Amino acid sequence: MAVNQEILFAKTLEEVRKLAKDQGGFVEKEQVEEAFESLHFDEGQMALVYDYLNQHKIGIGSPVNLDDYLTGEEMDYLEEYRKELAFLPTLSAGEKEACTLSAMAGDPDAQQMLIRVYLPEVMEIAKLYTGQGVYLEDLIGEGNVALTIGVTMLGALENAAEAEGALMKMVMDAMEESIGEQLEVSRQDKKMEDKVNKVAKKAEELSGELKRKVTVEELAEETGMSRKYIEDALRLSGDGIEGIERG
Repeated sequence: MAVNQEILFAKTLEEVRKLAKDQGGFVEKEQVEEAFESLHFDEGQMALVYDYLNQHKIGIGSPVNLDDYLTGEEMDYLEEYRKELAFLPTLSAGEKEACTLSAMAGDPDAQQMLIRVYLPEVMEIAKLYTGQGVYLEDLIGEGNVALTIGVTMLGALENAAEAEGALMKMVMDAMEESIGEQLEVSRQDKKMEDKVNKVAKKAEELSGELKRKVTVEELAEETGMSRKYIEDALRLSGDGIEGIERG
């Protein structure tokens, strides 16, 4: 694909993912075909699109079974967690609306009740975000914190019908933020690892040529790497880079 087409492709995929999120985790086949119509994909290319959507837990025509994407360890955790949630109260539609209205008015007891009511929903939402670098247990924890904060903010809504959508959006946003933070940590870890490996490789080459360990100054002069860059790598490795003489 040309560069412009690649950009359009990535943008279209993101739009379809957002649409699926708004529709409860699925899109219609017609919606996918319409979204990619301007790219003029053949059957093979569209098959790759559908495979991508499936890997990202987006159903075609109906939501996927999220349990199919969980590891055995995650299934075991959820089984135990569901047992804990089984003791939570359940409310009828009318009771839930009354509770929501009271929570919106600032009633702390009603807010606590809403937290209990929506804990199972947080668990289900967490399944959407597994496999992205954050443990399922941590995702649920982040969602529960967002829910706890969210019930105290319902007074800003105009009516009770908006409450569930607002709360679940806060939960999803919290999980996505957690994943984003973990991805950033992973990127930083990779950068540090690359730095250490680069310095270690150059130090090994130069010490091999000189038949002895080299100083930071010698390595900087021979490789063009700054002294600070080398010192940072040494610090990150715990002074564990072979071939560099430490004064």
